[in-house]
Amino acid sequence: MSAVDTRWTVTVDRDACIGTGVCAGAAPRQIEIRDGKASALAPQTEPDEAVIDAADMCPMSAITVRDAASGALLAPEE
Repeated sequence: MSAVDTRWTVTVDRDACIGTGVCAGAAPRQIEIRDGKASALAPQTEPDEAVIDAADMCPMSAITVRDAASGALLAPEE
């Protein structure tokens, strides 16, 4: 699989989210605040370090980024 074909899966645990908006500020193309909680704009995205940063900055670790093909955890760091 080439880098062009690589996709990342972005999930948000809305029960854990406290709605700080840090994630949406860091990755506005992938995450928005909807009804006071973060939501992924799409279930998958092209690789973008901004979404990794958003997951790493979340104070509740509510955002998970995985490689769509392998399921490998990319963020947050464990």
